[in-house]
Amino acid sequence: MILRDGKILLYKRMRPPEAGYWNIVGGKVDHMEPAEQAARREAEEETGLTIGRIEQIGSTEQIIEADRQHWISLLYIAREVTGEPQLTEPDKLSDFGWFGLADLPEPLSAFTRVAISALPAGQLR
Repeated sequence: MILRDGKILLYKRMRPPEAGYWNIVGGKVDHMEPAEQAARREAEEETGLTIGRIEQIGSTEQIIEADRQHWISLLYIAREVTGEPQLTEPDKLSDFGWFGLADLPEPLSAFTRVAISALPAGQLR
């Protein structure tokens, strides 16, 4: 999760599962790639930002029976970022924005709801 000034960066998905839903950035770990390195790589690829120090804050498990998918995700926070976000993968993501807790967009993906609930208190305003 990328945070700046009490807001979280979300992107709108174009592909299933949850096409059309707002989601945190993330992706898959490549073979033999450390998870922290993968989190940074995926965040930089999807946003065009330069990611500094990141911190692991927990994990989630998501089972999507309709799609026969089972995901276990490690959650990281990036607070040290430089640059401005971009649509670097327009075939996967259609929009982005910085959102505070009171103005989270809808629809918000189930995974993103769980991830946001794992944030330490006071991270989003």
